[in-house]
Amino acid sequence: MTSSNPPKPKWHQHLSKAKWFLVDQWFLLALGCLILIASQVQVPASQQGQKEIVVTYLCVAVIFITTGCTLPTRVLMQNYSRWKIHLFVQMQSFLMTSAVVYGVVSLCATNRNFMDPGLLVGMIFTGCVPTTISSNIVMTRQAHGNTALTVVQSTLGNLLGPFLSPLLIQIYTASNEWYSDILPKSHEGGYGEIYKRVFKQLGLSIFLPLVWPMLTPFIRTDRAKITQAVGQVVQNIFPETTKRVFIEWKFNRIGSLALLTIIWQTFDQAFATGAFTSVKPDNIIFIVFISITYYVLWTIICISLSIFWLGKDDTIAVAYCVPAKTPAMGVPLSNVMFPGLAAITASKIQIPMVIFQAFQIAGGSLMTIAFRKWIRPDKQRETDAEKAELEGGLNATPAEGSG
Repeated sequence: MTSSNPPKPKWHQHLSKAKWFLVDQWFLLALGCLILIASQVQVPASQQGQKEIVVTYLCVAVIFITTGCTLPTRVLMQNYSRWKIHLFVQMQSFLMTSAVVYGVVSLCATNRNFMDPGLLVGMIFTGCVPTTISSNIVMTRQAHGNTALTVVQSTLGNLLGPFLSPLLIQIYTASNEWYSDILPKSHEGGYGEIYKRVFKQLGLSIFLPLVWPMLTPFIRTDRAKITQAVGQVVQNIFPETTKRVFIEWKFNRIGSLALLTIIWQTFDQAFATGAFTSVKPDNIIFIVFISITYYVLWTIICISLSIFWLGKDDTIAVAYCVPAKTPAMGVPLSNVMFPGLAAITASKIQIPMVIFQAFQIAGGSLMTIAFRKWIRPDKQRETDAEKAELEGGLNATPAEGSG
């Protein structure tokens, strides 16, 4: 006589699913809590500069050390040589996204009473800045994509950013539209003057750290790559210890905590400057709506173009690199390109970048669920093939020895 366990009640099944979602998407829930905290309590204005420097440099270093300790050196170097995919990703990240945003801004600008001009300029900045680094790496790893490719594309995009972003912004804001009247006219000296100011003020903090490691054969791109290289050295000198700490002890999750800290400091700064209270609520609602639309549209476009010639793990990496935008370059760039910009105008320009960052993190976190399900069969086949190859080698050893 056989007995079968009775089916669990539906409420128990729903409770189990809810528990799984809370555990799996703890990052998204923590993000919401941090934004709420930042809206209520902010670091004093006199300490915002120090907070930004400490948080940004320290947390980016943590993320790249973690990445360097968990990525095989051979895999990382293989992805550096893939120039076709570099061109494919960077063209979408700079040209496709900026063109889409400019089209939307042009439509909004047909009605002068619809949108604040500072927000329209901020939307242009959002479309022209390079991809982010930290969130791309964390999300790609969680989605089981090609993390090495994401590292390469993110650092390459931030290397090109100081060159391409000012050029694109200048092109789109020099169209003599009414919303560009809020910008100081001192930038009319031509591209030479713009780049002179950009590299003079941003060079020591962004561009020089991106370039000088190229002088060495091992460290190639930016300050983040320095910390990644440290992780590579540690991984190759202490392979067993590194595997135990970062994989078995799950110490690699510290990268997610570092990313949450970076996001908190961005919103803390935005709320501290009063950026969100400087524009009409319906404008904020539109920015929220259009930010979601941007992210969904760009994700669909890059996945549709990638899936025909790239593997699933590469497609996942592209899906995180192309739609993402970094306010870390866009925020200071607004002050550098347009000296004398009013503080309230600078705050308005930053709003679209900050809001888009929140939704790209939220959307990227939710996409990890779908991406893991999508790539799981391929990962399982790879694991089964590795096991079969290993077992075949072990079984062949006695036969070879008996001969």
